[in-house]
Parts: sequence; C-alpha cells; structure tokens
Amino acid sequence: MSTVSISLPDGSTREFPKPVTPLEIAQSIGPGLARDALAARVDGELRDLASPIEKDSPVQIITPKSPEGLEIYRHSSAHLMAAAVKELFPDARPGVGPATETGFFYDFRREKPFTEADLEKIEQKMKELVAADIPYERIHYPKEEGRKLFEQMGEMLKCELISEKAEAVFSAYKTGNFLDFCLGPHIPSTGRIRAFKLLSVAGAYWKGDETSYPMQRIYGTSFFNQKGLDDFLHKIEEAKRRDHRRLGKELDLFSIQEDAGPGLIFWHPKGATIRKEVQDYLERELVDTGYQLVSTPHLARLDLWKTSGHTNFYSENMFTPMELDDATYQLKPMNCPFHVLIYRNTRRSYRELPMRLAEFGTVYRYERSGVMHGLLRVRGFTQDDAHIFATPETIEEEIGACVDIALKILRTFGFEKYEVELSLRDPNSPDETTGEPADWQFAEDTLRKVLKSRKITYKSLEGEAAFYGPKIDIKVVDALGRPWQLSTIQYDFNLPMRFGLEYIGADGRAHRPLMVHRALLGSVERFLGVLIEHYGGNFPVWLAPVQVAVLPVSEKQASYAQQVADRLRQSRFRVHLDERNEKLNARIRDAQLSKIPFTLVVGGREEEGQSVAVRRRGQREVSSQSVEDFVQSLEQLRESRAVG
Repeated sequence: MSTVSISLPDGSTREFPKPVTPLEIAQSIGPGLARDALAARVDGELRDLASPIEKDSPVQIITPKSPEGLEIYRHSSAHLMAAAVKELFPDARPGVGPATETGFFYDFRREKPFTEADLEKIEQKMKELVAADIPYERIHYPKEEGRKLFEQMGEMLKCELISEKAEAVFSAYKTGNFLDFCLGPHIPSTGRIRAFKLLSVAGAYWKGDETSYPMQRIYGTSFFNQKGLDDFLHKIEEAKRRDHRRLGKELDLFSIQEDAGPGLIFWHPKGATIRKEVQDYLERELVDTGYQLVSTPHLARLDLWKTSGHTNFYSENMFTPMELDDATYQLKPMNCPFHVLIYRNTRRSYRELPMRLAEFGTVYRYERSGVMHGLLRVRGFTQDDAHIFATPETIEEEIGACVDIALKILRTFGFEKYEVELSLRDPNSPDETTGEPADWQFAEDTLRKVLKSRKITYKSLEGEAAFYGPKIDIKVVDALGRPWQLSTIQYDFNLPMRFGLEYIGADGRAHRPLMVHRALLGSVERFLGVLIEHYGGNFPVWLAPVQVAVLPVSEKQASYAQQVADRLRQSRFRVHLDERNEKLNARIRDAQLSKIPFTLVVGGREEEGQSVAVRRRGQREVSSQSVEDFVQSLEQLRESRAVG
C-alpha cells in the first residue's frame, strides 16, 4: 500500500495511506481538533477537509483560531443565505457572495425588492438548513459542460462568470438544492454555522458597473458563537446612536442641502464653531513647528493639471473642465501643484530648505451619487494640506517630524490607538507609477527607517502606493474599535521633476528638491464626521460649540444669571443663557440632550452666595461652587484640552 508523508506545523511528520483527507489527519491528531476543523492549508493552498491529498505535503488544519478561519466560515454563511433565498424566491438570480471584514453579502438580480419581512423569512429558512446539517459538496465540471448546466438552470450571471474566470475544469459547490460556481474552500456542513444575523438590503450593480444590471445586496454577519454575534450587534446599535448624520441634525451642526446638490456641506453655527476650534488649534501647532501658511485659488488652467500628471492618473476623480475667456479651467482636486508654483516662484537656496507650506485648502472631486455618505464621502472638502520641500540629507528627519506631529495631534483629539500602513510600489507593475527604480528604493527605505526608529509596528502593502511615491497611512481606532484612515505622509519625487524644481546647493550648483505631501486630519469634513462618532456628540469642553448653559430657577434670578453668563463670556467661554418660561427640569433636560458639558443652575441661594449649582454632562450629582472657582476649573479644562 502506497503512503503519503504529512508534515505538521509542530515539525512532526506522519505517514498515511494514500489518498488521505485533511479531516482524517485531524482525527488522527485528536477528536478536539477534528471537531474544530473548518478547512486546511495543504502545501500552501486552502482546501476543503474532504479534499484528497495524493502526495507528500505540509498540512495545517484551519480552526476558528486560525487567521483564515472566520473568512472561510463567513463565505460558507453567504452560500447558506443564497441557498435559503433560492428556496424561498426561485426567481432570484444570484451574482456574487463574498465574505467581508464584518460579515458577508450576496447580490441577487430580482424584479421585486426584498423587504424586511423577507429578511426574517430568509433567516428562518437559514436556521432550518443549519438544523438539516447539509454538506458543502465540491463538484468539478469541464468548463463548457458546467456553463451549459448553469444556462439550463437560468443562471445567466453565473454563466458570465464561468466564461470569464473558469479554468478548463472548474469547481462548484452544492448546498442542498443550491449550486454555485465557486473556488472554495468551505466548511464541512451547514450545521457548523452557529450564530448569524441578516442585517440589511441595499442597491448594487452587477460587477460594480452603473450601466449594468441593478442588483439587490443582502448583508449579513456570522460568528463562531452567540457572544461574538451579540457583541457585534451591540456595536451596530451603538454605531447607529453615534451616527454623525443623525447627531449632525439633532445637534444642528451641519446639513446637506438638496437645492445645492449632494456631497456639499453647509456648516451651521455650532458645527462651524467646532471646525474653527480644530483649525485654530492645528494652525498654532503648525506655525510652532516651522510651517508657513499659504492660501491658493480653487481652480486653475487645465494645462497645470496636465503638467502635474493628474489628467493622466486622476482624471476619473476630476470634474469636467470649464471653458473661460482665455483657456480651459479645472476645479482643483489637489492643492499640491499650487504649492509647487509658490516654491517655483522664486529662486531657492539650500539655506531655505526645508520649506514647509501648509494650507486649509478646499478641493473638489467627483464622487458618484451612490457612494457619498454624510461627511465621510463628499464632493467638496477641505484638506489640512502641507507640502515640504527638502534636500536628500534632511528628508528622513522631515518625514519623522510629520509622523511625530500626526500622532501628537491625534492623541490630543482622544485617539490613543492607531494602525500604520506602509504603501509600496508593486514591483510587477512599474508602468502604473512614475519615477526611477532607484528613487523608489530610496523613498521606501527612508519611510521604513522612520517607522523603525520610532518602534512603530506597521503593515506593508505592495501595490498600494500613490503613482508618484510610497506613503505612510495612519488609521485611528475610535471608541467602537473601528479603524479610520486619517493621516497620510506621502513621498513625491514626481512633481519636482515635472515642474523642474531646483535649489542652489552649497556647491553653487542647481539640485532638485525632494517633496513630501502631508495631511494630518486628511479631510476636515471626514475628520469631523469621525470625531462626532468617536465622542458620540459629547465633545470635550475645548471643542463643544456651547460649553456652559446657565439656567435661572425663576425670573427673580434673571439678573444674576445674566451676570454669571457675562462673567463666563468675559473669559471667552461659549454660553447659552436659557431664560425660557419653561419648568427648570425641562430646561435641564434640553441642556443634556444638547450635550452641553456643564449646566449651571442659579436660584436664590446661589445668588446670595455668589455661587452656582454645577451639573456635569451625564452626571446626576450637583455641586456648589463659587463663580470664580468654576471659571478657573473650566479654564484648566479648556487649556489642557482634556478629553474627559
């Protein structure tokens, strides 16, 4: 009898009769592993537990603890959902159904829209299929034979995928009555799926093409246990409560006006106050660290964008150019060419470098109507943009300083956790970028040195660099554990070359400067959307649009309440004096709903003692303080930018 030699992750080797399946290998190791096994990695390739192994191979059993485990589990959950949909709605034509970071989805083409009631029916049918413990059966078909089978089933979307992507012999998976063209792998059976929930239905397009078939996308999620699912659903509810669009309306921060168009933000007084505090703080930090503030136009001749390369590499994100008297003009999608022109306006010496130019510059980018989302995805937004022109000798120090100030500022806003990514050029696709290989190597090595010197853990992403250079991206993790891309530090040797930038070195000769693009917040709109959700609208004192509410108990204390409000305004606090003819409890409740950090109640006792009854946001306890003591404590909170 012939055998195969199986190498296991612990370094041991076992012999089995040929062929052997990963499930049999797991059973030989122990019943616990066999019970937990989901799939296997055989000679580097993910496979089903039932797949035969015909040759000597390294084998790793995939369990819920494996990095790949949850994705395979959720992909199988998507097939489970599609099987349930096909049983309940035979007219639904399945498209694609991948796993995602938070769950899974499946797209269907169907004339009649799915409803919330339909989701409940589908979920119930999924539970029935789980109880039936139906196997995920892998079947192989010759390409043409398999395509004809799906054609007979009326699954034309699957036929299209098979024609485009299938090998000469392809795999499909049968789950009950549902057959799907799929590479796999899948878990052994539906009975292994223990905790799942369907979440919503949304519109989509076949292959993401707006000119193609409209699809209905059903979103769901699944976890290995009920606790994981319950925790996730709790986060969803908390995310809804913190949704910046809802809070923006409730707190009267901003709006998007139909008359003006989608993706264009109108900042109301309270929202504009927060925005100004953010901008003022950042500008002070920049000036203190050697940046010079500039201001540039909102549009320029199209030829400028041809010179910069944006018309070749970025045209799909640019608005249609407009014809004016003397030339064709383009709304700016970026600030960088404008800062380059400022640099080039004067002959520069190495003694002037590094030159750091910063601007809160408003840019305009075309976003499709279906992808815009409150403050997080807009068509007109302001970047806290900066460009640094440096010599090769100082570029590493400058990039390091960018990382340092980014982390300092993010911590000031209450973001203590973050993830860092280093985006590199795809060595197999050099045509997608510009610049010499030696320049790229120098740039990538410089970014690595900066991160390594600061002991910052990072993930390298090949093929994710900008066309003009590699970059460092910092993703903050918010109060709900969600990562958000904010800060970016991008190396650029492209624009200095395209615009012929020079500086006169110590040797008296002309040299080309290196350039860094740097945004700390990213986009002000997106940053504020993230900030609203991070705080749940409960802004710290220094950012709160209204910092103190003053409430007289009755008309008798109106004059004293005005004195208190005037004293607070004298110290530059933002105060709301609520003298409405409403019950005190109702006014206190309104102040709490408005998320004002401090509510001061003043009655006869307070007037007599020149004090205030202080109620802090979210707390029931009331303390008595003199007006001056309260002002002093509030000043300390403001100046320290305390988050709590």
